[in-house]
Amino acid sequence: MSSAPLNRLGIVGAGTMGVGIAETALLHGLSATVVDSSATMLGQAEGRIRASLAKAVERGDCTHREMACAEGRLTVSTDLDSLIGCGAVIEAISERLEAKRQLFQRLAAICPAPALLATNTSSLRVSTVASGATDPGRIVGMHFFNPVARMALVEIVPGADSAQESVDRARELGEALGKRVIVALDGIGFLVNRCARPFAGEALRLVQERIATVEQVDRICRMGGGFRMGPFELVDLIGLDVNLEISESFWFQSYGEPRWRPSPLQARLVDAGRLGRKTGVGFYNYDDESHRPRDPEPPALGGGDGRLVAIGGGGVVAGALRDLVSRAGFGLCDWQDAAAGSAWLAVDAEPLAPSEPMEGMHPPVRTHLCASSALASIRDPKASGFHLIGPLDEVRLVEMTTLASTDPEAVTRTTAFFAALGFHVETVGDAPGLVLGRIVAQLVNEAAFAIGEGVGTPEDIDIGTTLGLNYPRGPVAWAEGAGLAHVRSILSGLHASRGEERYRLAPGLLHAESLRS
Repeated sequence: MSSAPLNRLGIVGAGTMGVGIAETALLHGLSATVVDSSATMLGQAEGRIRASLAKAVERGDCTHREMACAEGRLTVSTDLDSLIGCGAVIEAISERLEAKRQLFQRLAAICPAPALLATNTSSLRVSTVASGATDPGRIVGMHFFNPVARMALVEIVPGADSAQESVDRARELGEALGKRVIVALDGIGFLVNRCARPFAGEALRLVQERIATVEQVDRICRMGGGFRMGPFELVDLIGLDVNLEISESFWFQSYGEPRWRPSPLQARLVDAGRLGRKTGVGFYNYDDESHRPRDPEPPALGGGDGRLVAIGGGGVVAGALRDLVSRAGFGLCDWQDAAAGSAWLAVDAEPLAPSEPMEGMHPPVRTHLCASSALASIRDPKASGFHLIGPLDEVRLVEMTTLASTDPEAVTRTTAFFAALGFHVETVGDAPGLVLGRIVAQLVNEAAFAIGEGVGTPEDIDIGTTLGLNYPRGPVAWAEGAGLAHVRSILSGLHASRGEERYRLAPGLLHAESLRS
């Protein structure tokens, strides 16, 4: 297969993704021909592309002259033959397998070798789409992310029969479109969508188990984890029906992998027609402009007033808390002094197991890190529980949990302690990892499964989730910042308490010191 110019790009499908790919091509100096069977769709697409180019001028991304040149490079047509002469064609039609297969049969005749043929599918295997094509070696996956013009990532997905030259040309095209390119194995959800499944999937389980409300889960993910939006806001934006369809696709294609089991809670809302923003109601109500209250401002650091605090544990959280304690004006005492009753509060921040019991005449008021165990299993009935997961640099929220037997003074002092450290305190139900720890642990675990199965490299997983999903950090970086021991302790605690294979550790996570090794 010899090389062919990639400066003329064909796009089949005038929906959201097709329009975004065309706009991106025009902004990067390529010609774009958009084909769709619907003249109405094409008219709307042309109007949207021109409007987007005008906004690009307003943002300073291009000049008026460059916009005029870009508009001159745009062609729309209902005739596939208008793609003759394109160096590459990207299919962006609906996710119907037979329709895609038939389209590639026609494209192979209209755009013969060496033209590149690519599919933007996000839920079908590229090998399945290419099967039956006269020249499957020319077909690769090019998975863009919405909105295409603003998202800096594209996944290149070779099918079983994709020629290396086709993969190389897809990479060349992706880079010509200004994208960071990663290569993913042709499996369920490819790389990015697969590694993203626990974000919404575990959030749904947390609400189903009544560990936290929808609003709490989203607030904890924003303020505690640094996510731009919580999982339920994200699902409302995507559409509950779309997200459920993806979940069911994962479940079906994996022959019932427990980690990907669809949520009956989401299915019930879809059956009720609560599909998210597009219907005005989903997990949130969108009758007015503000579907949720603004996140609270966390208190300022300070107010320890010299009170003595003991911090037990040797992990990331314990170390960060010791630093904050000093800066907030508390005094630090050791674990033995706390056992003698001199501490205002004893903070057990050991993620693996509770620290040694404190024996003495005056046991201190105590709070435990709920990582490997739920508070109920720690056998300290008067204590409160909390959870933080590192790194703590930008964390603005700590989760707290209690039992019916928890001493009210433990609640008062734990709340006051974390407020003095600059954290908003959110009270949730009792479980290993509470809310954010559980979601992060499953994100890390899924990444470990993906790495072990050769779906992508650790570096590509972090690039994909940050650039493709706008995560505050990738799961590999999160594992490094939190410590793999902390992540393992949460998953082991969930596996033991829930008895579900959903929480089994990925083989690569069992004894590893780093996911990069």
